[in-house]
Order: sequence, then C-alpha cells, then structure tokens
Amino acid sequence: MSSRFHLAIPVKSIDESKEFYCEFLGCEEGNFEEGKWQDINFWGNELTLHNAGEEELTHSHRHHVDMGNVCVPHFGIHLSNNDFQEVKQRIINSEEYSFLDAPYLRFKGGYREQETFFIRDPSGNAIEIKTMKVPESLWDTNS
Repeated sequence: MSSRFHLAIPVKSIDESKEFYCEFLGCEEGNFEEGKWQDINFWGNELTLHNAGEEELTHSHRHHVDMGNVCVPHFGIHLSNNDFQEVKQRIINSEEYSFLDAPYLRFKGGYREQETFFIRDPSGNAIEIKTMKVPESLWDTNS
C-alpha cells in the first residue's frame, strides 16, 4: 500500500514560500488557485500553502524529546541519507536561510538513531528534516 499525507499550512506569501520549498529545498510545485493556495510535491506528499494573514500564522513552543527541545507545532519529512545530506548542505551554503536547530544525532547509538535538523520557512512554519539509521525502526514498537 502506498500512502501519502496531505498537510495545509498558512503562509504570508505564496510566491516567497514557493521559492523556499521549490527553488531552495528542491520540491516541485503542483496545482494552485492564483493568490489563494499552491500545492507542493513535498517528497511525494501533498503540502498545500494557503495565503494567510499574520493572525493565522503559527506560534510555537518547545517540547523536550531525547537530546533536544523541539518546536511544536512542526511538520517534517524522513529522507534517504543522500537526500538529507544534500538538503543539509544547501542550508549550510545558504546566505538567506539557516538552521533553527542545527543538525544533531538523536537516540544516538540506538536502533532508532537519526540525524535531524529544524528550519523555518519564510512564514515561520517549523520543519524537521531527518534521516533514520534504520528507517524500519519508526514502526517497530518491540525495540
């Protein structure tokens, strides 16, 4: 079974956000309604950017998870190690975008070890990008 998620998020500017997700992160644009919403192919998942006012933009807090205090709310993606390293390097080389939380290993040395980092899009939405040492560990509740 092949499943995809759909997530709709508020953005202050569709054009600015489209540039971030497509030109910077390397995603592809999809369907849209001019000035209202824009679909993004977020590594095979449907991310919809909705034009929003300041009052609709997300405010976050921190929640402790293993070795870090992660932003909540956030959304994220699990990438292959090659894709993860490519996106990480793009951020390192960027003069415009930087890490919200720099790359680090979580659950270090364990079955669920993962390298992760956080970045904010131009509207302040927090995104976690990670790669799993053992991708199947995500669904294995016995270890």
